[in-house]
Amino acid sequence: MTGSYEDCYARSLRNPHHFWAEAAREIEWVRRPRAVLNDSDPERASWFPGGKLNSCYNALDLHVLAGRGEQTALVYDSPVTQTVRSYTYREVLERVSKLAGALRALGVEKRDRVLLYMPMVPEAVFGMLAAARLGAVHSVVFGGFASGELAQRIQHAAPKVVLTASCGIEPTHVVEYKPLLEAAIARVSNKPAHCVVLQRPERPVSLLAERDLDWGALEAAASPVGCVPVEAKDPLYILYTSGTTGVPKGVVRDNGGHAVALKWSMRHVYDVRPGDVFWAASDIGWVVGHSYIVYAPLFSGCTTILYEGKPVATPDAGSFWRVVEQHGVHTMFAAPTALRAIKREDPDAVLPLRRALGSLRALFLAGERADPETVAWCERALGVPVIDHWWQTETGWPIAANCLGIERLPVKHGSPTRPVPGYDVRVLDDSGVELPAGQTGHLVIKLPLPPGCLRTLWENDAGYEQAYLRRFPGYYQTSDAGYFDADGYLWVMSRTDDIINVAGHRLSTGAMEEVIAAHPDVAECAVAGVKDDLKGQVPVGFVVLNAGVSCSAGDVERDLVARVRERIGPVASFKQVCVVQRLPKTRSGKVLRGTMRKIADSEPYRTPPTIDDPAVLDEIREALRAKGYAR
Repeated sequence: MTGSYEDCYARSLRNPHHFWAEAAREIEWVRRPRAVLNDSDPERASWFPGGKLNSCYNALDLHVLAGRGEQTALVYDSPVTQTVRSYTYREVLERVSKLAGALRALGVEKRDRVLLYMPMVPEAVFGMLAAARLGAVHSVVFGGFASGELAQRIQHAAPKVVLTASCGIEPTHVVEYKPLLEAAIARVSNKPAHCVVLQRPERPVSLLAERDLDWGALEAAASPVGCVPVEAKDPLYILYTSGTTGVPKGVVRDNGGHAVALKWSMRHVYDVRPGDVFWAASDIGWVVGHSYIVYAPLFSGCTTILYEGKPVATPDAGSFWRVVEQHGVHTMFAAPTALRAIKREDPDAVLPLRRALGSLRALFLAGERADPETVAWCERALGVPVIDHWWQTETGWPIAANCLGIERLPVKHGSPTRPVPGYDVRVLDDSGVELPAGQTGHLVIKLPLPPGCLRTLWENDAGYEQAYLRRFPGYYQTSDAGYFDADGYLWVMSRTDDIINVAGHRLSTGAMEEVIAAHPDVAECAVAGVKDDLKGQVPVGFVVLNAGVSCSAGDVERDLVARVRERIGPVASFKQVCVVQRLPKTRSGKVLRGTMRKIADSEPYRTPPTIDDPAVLDEIREALRAKGYAR
């Protein structure tokens, strides 16, 4: 698949069967697919029907059998525990096959769910791969989520086993996972049969008899097991992403299309080859961690970095550059939020100059829109291509990017460049008519989606269709808005729903509103995402209090901040509440969250013709000014 970008992209759309058949040859199949694509129903398209494989085999066994077992597969770098440890492909395979044996002894079989609530430690990666080895379905929950969010995911996925740790380590404190897990399990009816607990020396915990098992002892006593072949369409994992109603959506990723697409992306998007060192500075709780910490680098025979630290404060704003130098990172992937935090501490880019960064070939940014100023700062600081690219939890790999492994195109700051081969991206107006270049509209992808994208939502086919397919028949709705320019470059400008993006984490304003509305003194509320120099967006709450409330507005504000932190977790960065007399609404009762966001961000806006009372917008502006917004 060499040649120019234009040729590669055209081939992917003109003859996707041939294009992806070529890519599928890079995967080791137990039984080769009988076809590349069954798209008789584009909404239910099936990639590589009839094929059988195992994702763990393609990530580990394949490389060991090919004679590369002594190559480093995983580097664990933990500045919060002062630990650096490397694992070869052979060592990872030994750990994973024994852990898979332990899970099988606990009754885990093909299609059973294994939920992981883990910090960034090697055992988390081993747990994901061990589940895949058995043909089980893993579901990783970010360790920063509070017990309420964790409970939702346990109840919905109904895992047979939960893999967890006694604690997570932050730069300033220890996060005790076990009490959060216990509180979550107490709230659900689908209780796991077993919890396997990794005891960390920083905070060991007591285990409950019968249900809880010590990770180290369980793995040591287990016998290794081989890989269980699964159908290409069988689920590999469930990854929950926020929905606008506050109810998490369980994105389902299949085994076959996922393996093909991710391995293809490493070579053609990221220009990475076997033996290269790849570092995605993310968390395994997010899709970036699934795709580009665990699976794609290992499918491709790379060395992947697992980093338990922060971009700053572990110990300083030079920590990323220390990792690049120490481990010889060739390609790096980070969120713009992380780079903004580093830039804030080191505006003159002095710290990169103190490191030998000659190994670094490119820095990729994703998770939110990369502002041009941050991209330019990175280019000056590192002297390598800085590539903004756009994708989603639902797609699992990039929708638009500057594909360095095909042809490096000129960079336009603020644009993720062009659609990646396989993605037929269009811009539609509200009625579904395609818009010309330069006009902003709904960003959609013509069906069928390429391999590796979500097949459905876990046990919610109707929800999948309603959320992604019904608004624009024949297309997948991304819920992002943007446009193509005259050169065919894509510009992704904003979300079209009420999901906000806090430091690369997609969070539901609806979930926060549910917490706020439960407060006994709150009559009405709304949450909107506003601009933040560091995190991209942060939520701001607007509340109308009940008549006759005796406590002060300040007391209510502090209580609401604490409640959201407890129920959603600190990852929400919910710190500001505006107590107002009323919320701006249409005459039909719809709260104008988008208008409130524009006021807070000091953006021009048009007073909606359907607004109930335009004067309420002035009241919102004054409340926001008191909080430092709407300047």
